[in-house]
Amino acid sequence: MTTGNSRKGPYPRAGEGAKAARVHIDSPQTRSPSYRLAYQDEEFLLRYELRPLRLQLELLKPELIQQEQSIESTIVIFGSSRIPDPERAKHVFDSIQTEVEKNPTDPILAQKLERARRALNNSKYYEEARKLACIISTACQCDEKLTHVIATGGGSGIMEAANRGAHDAKAKSIGFNIVLPFEQAPNPFITPDLSFQFHYFAIRKMHFLLRAIGLIAFPGGFGTMDELFETLTLVQTHKIRPIPILLFGKEFWERAVDFDVFVEEGTISPEDLNLFQYVEEAEEAWEIIRKTNTI
Repeated sequence: MTTGNSRKGPYPRAGEGAKAARVHIDSPQTRSPSYRLAYQDEEFLLRYELRPLRLQLELLKPELIQQEQSIESTIVIFGSSRIPDPERAKHVFDSIQTEVEKNPTDPILAQKLERARRALNNSKYYEEARKLACIISTACQCDEKLTHVIATGGGSGIMEAANRGAHDAKAKSIGFNIVLPFEQAPNPFITPDLSFQFHYFAIRKMHFLLRAIGLIAFPGGFGTMDELFETLTLVQTHKIRPIPILLFGKEFWERAVDFDVFVEEGTISPEDLNLFQYVEEAEEAWEIIRKTNTI
């Protein structure tokens, strides 16, 4: 991978300057924070006044790396981080069911069992996300042509499933992770050189769509809704060109969001309902993407 330090010219490279700056006479002057090179001064870079610069850097770093990796286009897959893989979901369900059999009148265990039953049912989406990512990656990442690269939020659940599907196909995939107050690590199936971490949600969401030629939203929570509705808004207002927006699992989406209410209340136009489609199977989603992008 090439870097800015590989450029030739009469001026010394930044890396050389940084190295030279660490070799100096020890004195009160050189120990002062004011003496540090600006780009080596973390305390300075984290100042409130430097927020515009940090925003720019957060936009620029992933962009340059993706250019260097020859990423031409992406398929973005959203979904809940809480949907487990079927094997884990079955193990949790069986464990709680065993507890319930020992304590059949415990209301808390009954609630846990119901949640585990729902998680087991929803684990089918994990399998479909994994299968879809594998189908797309197998069809599109050949002969070093990096199109339709799977991109996710980098976490667990549906995101892990999508990165895992690309990994199954021995293909590259992207993870756009975000710093949160609680611990969050990138899932192990992301291509290491394409694993990114963001502080700013806004810049992260911009990166989701910079190369996107399709978006698939699996059942999810607030984060999935946020990303889905932002994309719908950008397409509706012609801020980005139309792309396939596929909602996986019609039963879930019709229960979660009554889109017809928006039309009935006059807050969106009837034709806005054509901005998205429901799909149920990985093969169905792939066929729509394939036809739309003339693969």
